[in-house]
Amino acid sequence: MSAVKPVAVFRFSDTEGPGHFATFLDERRVPWTLVKLDEGDAVPASSEPFAGLGFMGGPMSANDELPWTRPVLSLMRDARSRGVPMIGHCLGGQMMSRALGGEVTRSPVKEIGWHRVKVEDSPLARRWFGDDLREFTTFQWHGETFTIPPGAERILTGEHCPNQAYVLDDRHLGLQCHVEMTPEMIASWIASGRSEVEASLASPAVQPVAGITSDMAERLPLLSSTADRLYSRWIRNLG
Repeated sequence: MSAVKPVAVFRFSDTEGPGHFATFLDERRVPWTLVKLDEGDAVPASSEPFAGLGFMGGPMSANDELPWTRPVLSLMRDARSRGVPMIGHCLGGQMMSRALGGEVTRSPVKEIGWHRVKVEDSPLARRWFGDDLREFTTFQWHGETFTIPPGAERILTGEHCPNQAYVLDDRHLGLQCHVEMTPEMIASWIASGRSEVEASLASPAVQPVAGITSDMAERLPLLSSTADRLYSRWIRNLG
């Protein structure tokens, strides 16, 4: 009997690990392996050894030409051609858009903190979010945004940044927002990014640090529950 293929999870920055995504996979006994691009791990040449590919966030731009940029874009195109499911969180979703024919540009406004987003009224969005979910509060920390790649469909939108999530081939999910957050990740990001928050408060979509932390206890469990809906749909296509 052949071994079960793992999900390869790609980390671009040591502060932006898999978070709740890893918790979800562990709880459902889905094997996964972490590829630490921030520590120089090599990008696999092919997606064939993996059941799926997960791409996390990072402080760099999806348009930066870093040592792993071209290999990651090539791997994403390979996964699309083989039907290996991909999921991208923030930078990961932007990289997926770029790989699949979309563009990444500066967002109209920077978004940091807790923000309401709306589920699109479409059959595809309902398949991924369920019939009963119309909107929810998610976590944001980004200054760039993606276009919806050719052939994909938007399933989530926001007031300040319209393109919040898309699905391609009913198996590849690109997210602008951060549904993978944990208390530890939020604390770490605030510790390292407090000056960015304070310098960006003129943006109508940047929440003060005090608001981010005070809202966390109420917001985070509901966000993780929503993330579970998306992740549950995503793992249905794992090879």
